[in-house]
This record gives sequence, structure tokens and C-alpha cells, in this order.
Amino acid sequence: MTFVQVKDRRGMADLLAATVLDGTKTHSAKEVAETAQSLGGDLTANASPDGIVISTAILAEGFPRAVQLLADISENATFPPAEVKLAASNLQSGIQAQEASPVFLARRALYKAVFGDHPYATIAPTRESLVATTDADLKREYARRFRPDQSLFVVVGDVDAARAKAAIETAFGSWKVPATPPVPVTPAPEPLRNTAVVYVPRPGSVQTNLYLGTFLPNPASSDYHAAVLANAVYGGTFGSRLVTNIREDKGYTYFSGARVMNFEKMGLLITRADVRNEVTGPAFNEISYELNRVATTAPTEPELTQAKRYTIGSLALQSQSRGAVVLALTRFWQYGLPAEELWKAGEKVEHISAAQVKDAGRKYFPASRMTLVAVGEEQVIKDSLTPFGLEFKKAQ
Repeated sequence: MTFVQVKDRRGMADLLAATVLDGTKTHSAKEVAETAQSLGGDLTANASPDGIVISTAILAEGFPRAVQLLADISENATFPPAEVKLAASNLQSGIQAQEASPVFLARRALYKAVFGDHPYATIAPTRESLVATTDADLKREYARRFRPDQSLFVVVGDVDAARAKAAIETAFGSWKVPATPPVPVTPAPEPLRNTAVVYVPRPGSVQTNLYLGTFLPNPASSDYHAAVLANAVYGGTFGSRLVTNIREDKGYTYFSGARVMNFEKMGLLITRADVRNEVTGPAFNEISYELNRVATTAPTEPELTQAKRYTIGSLALQSQSRGAVVLALTRFWQYGLPAEELWKAGEKVEHISAAQVKDAGRKYFPASRMTLVAVGEEQVIKDSLTPFGLEFKKAQ
């Protein structure tokens, strides 16, 4: 189900996902849950930056009833006020717990810094948006966004294809495309880079949480897999250059690394290092060095081989469980990739050359492209990073 956040209701997708299972026109929240349990499975709804996924894992013989349940939720969710209020309260409690974590504070500040006012900047609801969002708001957005021409139905398991198709057509036969046009597609975010250090004061902190981020191509781009391999060489594996440098060799941190976050319209490279206060500056210096090394030097043959093994192994995990296959196929649909990508991605990775990885590194990994976020003691951050000629901006 395609979905992005509503600008004046940040986090609405999370609240919608938290309440869409709480009853339909003919079944209460309890009855919905009991139906799923009677089929030998569970029922979940999860929001991501690009969509909402409603899923169930049930015994094969319960397939027709499970499809009917999903159809009822997709067409007839009611969002009872009491359930909306309870879900909003639970989400507020979750936010309060998250805000005690420097990792959450760093991620929130980084996403805001790199995405600006784009909906991707939201990683969690705000208390204000949760208080302001009513059951009427959720019903309106549900009616606008839950529609068959913006949805995908994925089936994975021991089910006959013809019988599955018949059950789906029967259950969803009444779900018609509304006369109103779909919600306009949100444009891709404009690349942003903050030249100043975006910092989040955390008095009394004994360490600094460093987060660096920059845009990467989206998974449908021709150089996406080369960029993923470049990250595996740089910081995406335990034996990568960054981890070996600042964790194994220098002992600056117990946790460091880099990961690629995928969105429908682009990717995001995130470097994370939780370092002791006294090595904040040296750690940043080494991170910058390793970023620029990926941008200027091709991987060695052993590095490329290890990166490919790790990446192909990770891709293989997408087909090791029903849930993983469902998630992969859903994401491919969102990214505009065919289902065949499930088994073809590994072949693409295997044929990428060192020169292609170097090209991706040069294009995406220079330290000058990075936005830096630091969470910790304000004076430690400023004293440690001022020698690099950086300015400072407090996170909003």
C-alpha cells in the first residue's frame, strides 16, 4: 500500500498502521484478532517511508478466510475513537522512551538535516501530531490511499496458484477504483548537505555519537549494486576498512559501521560511530579518511571478493523465509523493479568490476558530500571538531 506522511500530521502513517486492524464495519478489533488466531497465524500492519504493509502468516488451509479478512481490513476499516486514542497514547510513550537514546536523537537529526521538509525526514511521530490527529483524519487518509490501483497483493507459500487467484478475486471483487484520482506522487527530495555540524546537546554524555549521511542511488538505478559493494568495502561489513581502522586498530569505538537505507526514490548512506569523548576529533578524521579512500582508490581483489560474498549472501537471505520473500517482493514493487530481481540481483553483483565500484565510490562517497550529526557534550563536540574548520548548528 503506497503511503507517505502528511505534512501537517507527521507520523500519521504510524498511527494509521497502528489502528487499521482495530475493527471493520462488521467486526470488532477483538474479532479481527481472533479470526487471525483461529487460522493459526498472526496479523500485522507496519508503516515505512514508502508504504503500509498489512500481512498475515497462516496455515495453508485457512487461505480463503485469511484473504477475506485482508479484504475486509483493506476496504472497511473503521478506526474507533477509543482505539485511536489508545494507540496514540502508546506511540507517545514509545517516543518518550526513544528520546532517551542518543542513537534515536542522532538519526532524527540526520534525517531532518538531509531531507529538509520532505516527508522522508520523519522517522517517528511527534507528540503534537499524535494529539492533533483524530479518527476522522485517519478515515479520510484511509479512503484516499487504500485503493486497489495503488496496492499489491503478495502470496508466498504452499498454495495452488489457480485456487489462490480465485480466492483473491472473490474476496476483493467489490473493491473498486474510486472516481477520484490517486494522491499525487511526492517528488524525490532535493539533495541537501549541511556544511555545519548539526549537533544535539546531551549533557553528561561520556561519548559522542557521530552520524554522517549522504544520498545514494535508488535500488532501480544502474549503479546501485556498485554503490552497495563500495559500502561493503568502506564500512558495511565487520572486516571493512572503517571498522578495521577505528575499532580494531585504534580502539576508538566498540560500535562503528555504515549501512545503505533504501527508499523508493533514492538511497541513503549512513555512517555511525559511537566514540569516547576524548577521541571525537580523531575518529571523525579517520572516518573522513576512509570515505575519501573509497572515493579515490579501487578495492583490492580480496576486498571485492569479500564484499561480493557478503552482499550475495545477504541477498540470498531474502529467499530463505516466506516473510523475507514477501518483504522483498513488496519493496521491489515500490522501487519499480520486477519480481525476477529476487534471483537476478546476485548475478548482477557477481559481474560488477572493481572499476565500477571505484566509479561509485568517486561519485557518492567523498567526505565533502556528507552531512555530519553529533550527539553528546556540546563543548566536547565543538572543541573536537573546530580544528577541521567546521561551523556548528544546533539541531531543530
